[in-house]
Amino acid sequence: MNFEVKIPPMGESISSGILAKWHVKDGDTVKKDQPLFELETDKITSEGTAESAGMISLKVAAGTEVKIGELVATIDSEASARAAAPAASPTAPTATAKESTSSPAVRRIAEETGINPAAVAGTGKAGRVTKGDMLSAGEKSAAATAAPAPVAPVAAPKPTVPTGTRQTRKKMSPLRQKIAQRLVAAQHDAAMLTTFNEVDMSAVMALRAKYQDDFVKKNGFKLGFMSFFAKAVVNALKEVPGINAQIDGNEIIENHYYDIGVAVSTEKGLMVPVIRDCDSLGMAGIEKAIGDVAKRARDGKITLADLEGGVFTITNGGTFGSMLSTPIINAPQSAILGLHAINDRPVAVNGQVVIRPMMYLALSYDHRLVDGKEAVTFLVKVKQAIEDPARLLLAI
Repeated sequence: MNFEVKIPPMGESISSGILAKWHVKDGDTVKKDQPLFELETDKITSEGTAESAGMISLKVAAGTEVKIGELVATIDSEASARAAAPAASPTAPTATAKESTSSPAVRRIAEETGINPAAVAGTGKAGRVTKGDMLSAGEKSAAATAAPAPVAPVAAPKPTVPTGTRQTRKKMSPLRQKIAQRLVAAQHDAAMLTTFNEVDMSAVMALRAKYQDDFVKKNGFKLGFMSFFAKAVVNALKEVPGINAQIDGNEIIENHYYDIGVAVSTEKGLMVPVIRDCDSLGMAGIEKAIGDVAKRARDGKITLADLEGGVFTITNGGTFGSMLSTPIINAPQSAILGLHAINDRPVAVNGQVVIRPMMYLALSYDHRLVDGKEAVTFLVKVKQAIEDPARLLLAI
């Protein structure tokens, strides 16, 4: 029975994509649920899997643009069964006149060496094959097997001729094209402005160091910085609700929920999966959710639903060593918080110069909706929550 492999539905807004890579070759035997291909669309990259085991026949080459529902391969489910069927026992060679009169010694040597007496020139009476004939044939066979195969002469390698090529070209993936379009549109459509502050990470770092082992033992994963900032952002959004809003035409949509997007870098580009209801999750719940969506994004298993509906985004360029940047709004959201590298710097504390682990924060926002006062207040609230994490527990 042949099973059809078709491009699966990806959401109402996606009608086509690029079949970027086959994970199998034409004629391979595949297992049920085995990944077959990688599909790139203008929003996500996902994998197609086998609905049945069998031998696959590819109908579309890698790099081809395909439509949702298009047939790209078939799987012959009966091929694997045929391949697994026991092969018929080989028929014993028909005895020749010489074999029928061979002695028991000849038959024993034939069984031990696999030499067919019919292929041996007999020196006995009436051309019969003798024990000596079989032993001689065995010695010749062993000598032929042991003899080294003749080595073909190897031509001297030709020097590589430089082509002089200084540039290469390749087509942008649908995902990269969409990212480019969205970033340009965000700068064109919004009155974007960035406000900065800095935060002393000493308290959060000390808290993580004190409870990290217990946290890992209980939950099976580490306590990171992102859960602290997610909680701090939720707390600040409640204090400055104007940032938890967006413009739709001539209307302002006020959001009363806290689905926070966390930017994840993948081989295909930047994705922003959304952590739902961060206000109702604890630190462990946020860390687990971030770990889950980040892994699925990097493995190409993220879904469109994972990327939709966020009200605010956090991006951490500090993981790559960035000291300072101006992040671009993730439209239609009105603001994004950029985190940066933690570096020891001299700061003044109670009239004394001390060395503290400091991080720059950057809030980019749509100035059409968010005023400077609101942006500064928001950043101060985030700063206060990180420098005094007890505020997160007390929601103050």
